[in-house]
Amino acid sequence: MSGNLKIFITLFLAVFVTTMGAGLVAPLLPVYAHDLGAGAFQIGLIFAAFSVTRTFFVPYFGKLSDRKGRKPFLTSGLLGYFLLSLVYTASKTVTSLILLRLGQGFASAMILPVAQAYVGDITPPAKEGWLMGNFNISIYCGLSIGPLLGGVLKDWFSIKVSFLGMGALTLLGFILCLVFLPKERRALRSLPGHSTPSVPYMQLMKDPAISSLFIFRASFTICVGITWAFIPLLASIRMGLSSSMIGLVVMINVLVAGLLQTPMGYAADRYNKKYLVAAGGILAIGAILLLDVARSFWGLLFANALFGIGGGISLPAIMALAVIEGRKSEAMGSIMGLLAQAHSLGMLLGPLIGGLLLDVASFRVVFLSGALIMCLGTLVYIRKYNEPLAYVSTP
Repeated sequence: MSGNLKIFITLFLAVFVTTMGAGLVAPLLPVYAHDLGAGAFQIGLIFAAFSVTRTFFVPYFGKLSDRKGRKPFLTSGLLGYFLLSLVYTASKTVTSLILLRLGQGFASAMILPVAQAYVGDITPPAKEGWLMGNFNISIYCGLSIGPLLGGVLKDWFSIKVSFLGMGALTLLGFILCLVFLPKERRALRSLPGHSTPSVPYMQLMKDPAISSLFIFRASFTICVGITWAFIPLLASIRMGLSSSMIGLVVMINVLVAGLLQTPMGYAADRYNKKYLVAAGGILAIGAILLLDVARSFWGLLFANALFGIGGGISLPAIMALAVIEGRKSEAMGSIMGLLAQAHSLGMLLGPLIGGLLLDVASFRVVFLSGALIMCLGTLVYIRKYNEPLAYVSTP
């Protein structure tokens, strides 16, 4: 097995089990917090807390990994995430949930963006969409299996078992990275640009290509935050669905997106990536509008599946463009850190905006606001981003 293939497989498996662990509890938190007496805004705050620390620290760890290497941050983040997962079993108040989410957001800032930068380092030219699309499968499969499994564990046992499952899976990810990733110095010597001085973030954001990717990613993830935080609450309060059925509704989004990663990554290497990103944004707008009118389990399932199609079409192209920009600027970790920050910012703002609107208005206003934000983000991206011809590979 070649060194690069070993790195890819190790990172794939580590991210898969870690995201599956996170997915175990994500759809259960809104209902659990509601049982503890949390209002809509507090539920939004619980979801947003994770993204507060993640938003602040992902650019820092992304840039630092360009200078210090990837493995130390991956292993430290996974270990911290595991330890905090164990504390969930003793959490009995809304405040403790918020504090735990803050801590896990900090640990998470060292995991996914650094892993994506590591994969970007070993990606050959003209294969960006294909390789990053395949790597994204680890995220989507983990997040699709996790919610369903978490709901089943809660229905059969208790939510504490779901919390312990999250910890066990994160520990497995830590062991994989600790044991199977190459020694850092040897790995970095084989990767291009590891000794290049870091590029200031303000300089990167002045590039229209990078800033437009950032804006689209943040807009899309605001809608993700709204759906993850409030679809479970909608399904529980309005439709009376079980935890297993709620897990299935949440799962379908990421499952569909995951299934599309490889074919759409292949397409991103051969066709105009800008069109693919824009198409994904338009489908996401339609999906959010359908969530507003859904009145049954099947309506929620279809609308969330359509949202997954939008993500499945757009994300491989976004990540391919990020790898190209990272290679061009010799700041792979910084670029991945910026996209991770956009993701965290969206997951921060989405639940907070949704919670505030739900406290004073209705689910309809929440979903319509998400559709409007997605529309604006897609329009900004279309206007600002101009894909060079060199970015489009021929079949």
